[in-house]
Amino acid sequence: MLTTSSNDDVVFVRFILCAGTLVHCMQGDNTDSDIKNRLAEKMAGEITLSNKPGDVMKKWRLNFDVAQSDLSTFLDVSPSVISDYESGRRKSPGTFIVSKIVNALLDIDEQRGSKKIRAYENMISESYDKKIVFDIHEYTSPMPVTELADLIEAEIIHTQKTEYDKQLYGYTVVDSLKAILELPSYEFQRLYGWSTERAMIFTRVSTGRSPLVAIRVTSLKPGAIVLHGLKGKDVDPIARKIAEVENIHLMSTMMPVESMIEILQSR
Repeated sequence: MLTTSSNDDVVFVRFILCAGTLVHCMQGDNTDSDIKNRLAEKMAGEITLSNKPGDVMKKWRLNFDVAQSDLSTFLDVSPSVISDYESGRRKSPGTFIVSKIVNALLDIDEQRGSKKIRAYENMISESYDKKIVFDIHEYTSPMPVTELADLIEAEIIHTQKTEYDKQLYGYTVVDSLKAILELPSYEFQRLYGWSTERAMIFTRVSTGRSPLVAIRVTSLKPGAIVLHGLKGKDVDPIARKIAEVENIHLMSTMMPVESMIEILQSR
């Protein structure tokens, strides 16, 4: 059962993760166990340090494609417990609860073949090519897609059909031409950082068709796509159609790249 701790302190996130049977800490050699431990540390730290831990907890659960019911069954608690933590109806979870949930998500993924853990391996152990990826950033609290559009003065081309404002947990600014020509297909997923629920911002686009085609043929879909340096009226009809078929927010902006990155980083 999940119980709260009365003396939780974010300073002890790493200690608790490394204690007892929760996580057996290892250092340095990028083994499967080491990658799992380092990923657990990042997840728990991000949740605990966030002003909205429930939102971040939900983000990671969705990242691992784990339903609330599956997580609650694994932890032997009522689904309402997970729902209450994610919605903020219960007080912020302590580090013990966070570590239990984090390790449950990782253990569930291991039972499924460690697909998600392996997907994060490159992001843990390697850096990005700055000639292709101009900036990649994660948010500890979600940013509504409408806020993104306002911040970068974007023109909305297609809006996702949903009853709520899409929540984004980060963004990636990428040189679309170099990404398509130089980035190996198996590394394309690294553009998604720590969450697919992000804005993928493509620069150096002429019509927007190529980035949308690339998204169309990949299994991972971003929360929103931004075509940089292109006016809405100039977006290729095929790109528009793909956005509709994939049900992805699509927008364009003419804001200078440096200004856009500065604004998004300071958000």
